[in-house]
Amino acid sequence: MQQHLRQMARNNAWANETLFGAVCALSDTALRTQRPSFFGTLPRLLNHIYAVDLYYLDAAQQGGRGRSVFERTDVADMVELAGLQAMQDRALIDFCDGLTAQMLATHVPTERPDGMTSEALGRLLLHVFQHQVHHRGQAHGMLSQAGVNPPQLDDFFLEYGRVPSAERYWEEMHDA
Repeated sequence: MQQHLRQMARNNAWANETLFGAVCALSDTALRTQRPSFFGTLPRLLNHIYAVDLYYLDAAQQGGRGRSVFERTDVADMVELAGLQAMQDRALIDFCDGLTAQMLATHVPTERPDGMTSEALGRLLLHVFQHQVHHRGQAHGMLSQAGVNPPQLDDFFLEYGRVPSAERYWEEMHDA
């Protein structure tokens, strides 16, 4: 499972980088236009993804910040948010690179709106990646609604058709 999570962390970083490449090319009007989704606009959706990543990585690392990570102002500038997301993605890669089988079975405290719970670290990380995929799919649809040809975000794992921009993440994993 550790190898799978290492791969997922890199897929996640690559997909976010690719998605932000398309988002950052949009006009301010296109960015701020309300579109059908959970969050209405691309900036609100992408800020949600970033905040949830902060939350779950903090829980995984037992950083103690808990739900306070949500007490933040959304980042309006998409280039700035892309940089913050890239740093968060790098932190997640580094964390996943250090995982052991024993760590994955460990339960980590997780602060919820109604109190503290705990989650098995391996399942918590799987949820982080599923959450990302779920919301990137919404962003993909919102880009289509904006008249933009959305980037292909699923050409990472297979050798056939893997986009060149994904190769550096694979090479890095084999070098680590």
